[in-house]
Amino acid sequence: MSRTADILLTALAPAVWGSTYLVTTEALPAGYPVTMAALRALPAGLLLLALTRRPPPIAWLGRIFVLGGLNFALFWALLFVAAYRLPGGVAATLGALQAMMVIVMARGWLGAPIRARAVAAAAAGVSGVALLLIGPEAALDPVGVAAGLGGAASMAAGTVLSRKWQPPVSALGFTAWQLTAGGMILLPLALIVEPPLPPLTGTNVAGLLWLGLIGAAASYALWFRGVARIEPGAVSMLGMMSPVTAVLLGWAALGQSLTLLQGVGALIVLGSVWAGQRANRPAPPAPAKPAARPVLRMEGS
Repeated sequence: MSRTADILLTALAPAVWGSTYLVTTEALPAGYPVTMAALRALPAGLLLLALTRRPPPIAWLGRIFVLGGLNFALFWALLFVAAYRLPGGVAATLGALQAMMVIVMARGWLGAPIRARAVAAAAAGVSGVALLLIGPEAALDPVGVAAGLGGAASMAAGTVLSRKWQPPVSALGFTAWQLTAGGMILLPLALIVEPPLPPLTGTNVAGLLWLGLIGAAASYALWFRGVARIEPGAVSMLGMMSPVTAVLLGWAALGQSLTLLQGVGALIVLGSVWAGQRANRPAPPAPAKPAARPVLRMEGS
């Protein structure tokens, strides 16, 4: 499959993640963020394990729990803290810093080069997200800012390490391992820090099914497939599709306003994503040097 097709498939994952805010606010009970995260991760992971029938080998358990903690447990927990303590635009802008963090981490852990054009594209994307989401009422809460930065760093580290640690298993199996590990970390935490859930309605169940089956199992399988095939810097830029989708869904489904400035911000984000794919394109291999032609020596010369 071509690199362009891989990019388009991977971009579907953050586009789907953009629906998380709409589903969470409109379909899930409020006040149970860790419980909702556990119910999103663990059933989806167990379902994928049943489908793939490939449990992780014992030698991989340590790495899988590190990845499940970074990509799901820690990331989702910090994401909810940031969402509760900051305006959504500020939280999303802090999350967009993940692209720059990936560039630095990929240099340290994978030896990937730091390209000036890739850094510029990431910076432009952050500014576009800010224009798209931050309003004049935005306020900074220190705990919320720390959670937002920590969540971005957690996802960035999980993305780079998922590229570094590639097990001999399909992307679906790799997703099953990580979702299950993340859910196993989140479940006892939810039982400790949150009260029992009230009886779930049909709408609650539908929301959890969407977030678990589509927003976790299917989308993260596409994401980890892309992580294995595309450069880390290019993959991280695709994550900026999420706030664009969230704003468009809010406008289409909830009747939220969409200003000219937000439109400009969306165009900047899309342009930066395109530029980031070009800037992170691997350099073509150097042409092979022609073999030296042997020198024929005549007898007696």
